[in-house]
Amino acid sequence: MKVLLATRNEGKKHEYADLMSGLGIEWLTLGDLGVDLDVEETGTTFEENALLKARGYAAETGLLTLADDSGLVVDALDGAPGVYSARYGGEAAPDDRARTRLLLRNMESVSDDQRTARFRCVIAIASPDGRAETASGACEGCITRAPVGENGFGYDPVFFVPQRGCTMAQLPAEIKNQISHRAQAAMPARAILARWLAEIV
Repeated sequence: MKVLLATRNEGKKHEYADLMSGLGIEWLTLGDLGVDLDVEETGTTFEENALLKARGYAAETGLLTLADDSGLVVDALDGAPGVYSARYGGEAAPDDRARTRLLLRNMESVSDDQRTARFRCVIAIASPDGRAETASGACEGCITRAPVGENGFGYDPVFFVPQRGCTMAQLPAEIKNQISHRAQAAMPARAILARWLAEIV
């Protein structure tokens, strides 16, 4: 069964292939299909954006489609950067390092016991007729005062995972992929996909 993964990132394709192995899915990306459509993420929540992408690309391609939206939610910043995690700071923060520095600056006066945060991910699965379901996952932690670790990307170097005693950027990829917000969302999403595929067969 061919399923579209609404991304052009080959790394994400391999990650989902691992997380959803055994379902008999042939994963295709937007790049594989040469899709030029760029669905705008105009939602104010992770769920809204994931649904926009899943429904938009399912309608465009006629394929069952999986899309996700994720980001960092910091309690002391009223949930920021949230859905704007990849665009935090706008043009003044053009890359991961600059966005991380901005986050730390904005939290300079926040005490250690108030630095709680979580990575959140929502996965949406949609069919070409507009039917859709979502699944969500989270990884709880807190924000450090300085980056630590060389692995991962984005805010991983400043996201401390208490259960592991280190930042996300200090974890080997295989451990991160077991505890990450995407892995947590993938478990219920896998059950949804399995149910949908059984209905199609």
